[in-house]
Amino acid sequence: MESLPNDASQGLRRTVYLLLAVTALGSAAGRIMQVRASTGETPMLSANDRSRWCTIAALVDEGTYAIDSLVERRHAKTKRRHWYSIDMVRHRAADGQEHFYSSKPPLLPTLLAGEYWLIKKILGLNIVDNPFYVMRAMLLFTNGLLLICYFWLMAGLIERLAISEWGRIMAFAIVTWATFITTYSVTLNNHLPAAVAVLVAIALVVKIESQADAKLWIYLAAGVAAGFAVANELPALSFLVLLGAWIYRTSPVKLMAGYLPGCLLVALAFFGTNYFAHGTWRPAYAHRNDGAVLLELDVREAHALKAGSLPAKLPAMLRQSSVIISTDATVSATKTKNRWMLWDQQNQQRLALVLGENAIQVHSWGNWYEYPKSYWLNPQGVDQGEPSRIVYAGHMLFGHHGVFSLTPIWLLSFVGAYLCLRSAPKEFWFWGTACLLLTAVCMAFYVARPLQDRNYGGVSCGFRWLIWLIPLWTITLLPALDRVASKPLLRRLMYVALFVSVVSASYPGMNPWSHPWLFDFWTFLGWLPA
Repeated sequence: MESLPNDASQGLRRTVYLLLAVTALGSAAGRIMQVRASTGETPMLSANDRSRWCTIAALVDEGTYAIDSLVERRHAKTKRRHWYSIDMVRHRAADGQEHFYSSKPPLLPTLLAGEYWLIKKILGLNIVDNPFYVMRAMLLFTNGLLLICYFWLMAGLIERLAISEWGRIMAFAIVTWATFITTYSVTLNNHLPAAVAVLVAIALVVKIESQADAKLWIYLAAGVAAGFAVANELPALSFLVLLGAWIYRTSPVKLMAGYLPGCLLVALAFFGTNYFAHGTWRPAYAHRNDGAVLLELDVREAHALKAGSLPAKLPAMLRQSSVIISTDATVSATKTKNRWMLWDQQNQQRLALVLGENAIQVHSWGNWYEYPKSYWLNPQGVDQGEPSRIVYAGHMLFGHHGVFSLTPIWLLSFVGAYLCLRSAPKEFWFWGTACLLLTAVCMAFYVARPLQDRNYGGVSCGFRWLIWLIPLWTITLLPALDRVASKPLLRRLMYVALFVSVVSASYPGMNPWSHPWLFDFWTFLGWLPA
């Protein structure tokens, strides 16, 4: 078969790209238009997205970040609390009362609240009364634009960085059909925005590489993109730092004048919205331990605590620390040995009392996840955490939530990363280093997490906390695909890897907040508890 002239070949590839992108976008749009909770009341699929939708609704409809009224709301027919979420915290607010809040960073919901505000003002639709119209419209607009941006930028990078015809087409088929990025397009989540932000930053750096004197706005935009990735995925901080190191090597002045101010803009928005929401700069998910020590009680007062009584001297002692509690405050034991919770309904004060060897320490209430009937006091299933870090690492890589067992195409990305360091064009060297270093750092980070956090991302279609790395893995995949292009046997193996990856991405297509097919299969075989 005669090869096509270069222009004709490029035109044919672009047609193939367009066909793949349009079909993937059509599939995502069709699923969004049908998205519905298993109980039928709303398009909210899990506690995760319900938590964010609650913030959006509360901001626009009530002018507050507190979500009390929403999580207690019951459906008119089913009587279920259909807005209720386990992904929430409870703490005392500026009004002196305790309130429920989403445990998710408020920046993304705040941005999306603007979109809901426009829908409400223009169309007069309320998200509580018309959840299917409003939520599906927002998902179509927001996630649809993010996918279009992702496909468009990826097509450009593939054309620029790949060499072989087969490798380019295979790469774009993977981009459009074989990753969890498209799986998460049917729900409100942080993973899709984070992945697109990483890709934007990569595209801008490639642009900087190609220009002798790139404009300052490109560095500023790269900083905003990298910063927004971190705002949605905290471990992406490693990506931001590595990108900053590379920019420093190329232009220290533009690092200071462009990239860092871009990062700072996002940081101000992230911490500013967090302060408005919670009255503190620390994100809600960082409040998992007892707060500062307010005072110490004589260890002999432990008998009163064990009897469920309030130590007589405590109210007066606390008053000296500007903490007012009434004599009606109650004391109850917690799940932690030698630790009690003091709760004063009248003053809405909650304190932790911890018995030590020499004294009873009275702490301000710092664990926002610990409140009556909190799911996190008695988590179920995978949320109980995997006790063995070795087992956790195994399942994260090759087991029931495995990056390489569910999406084996990424095995070739690390071959590609090696090729980037060994023999690929100079511009690939940085991406090979970034792929190997950032993947290793992030995997080590999650394996090192405490027991409660070793839960594979909860009920989700894969190890979702690494999804933001997919754009980087795709870049390093390109030189490996170019090598495979001329080897028929390896091409056939890639087709098999592509098939498995598409199955994994499609299996939870209507709800990414569900277990992977491998997890369900292992459960069926009895290798995992039902």
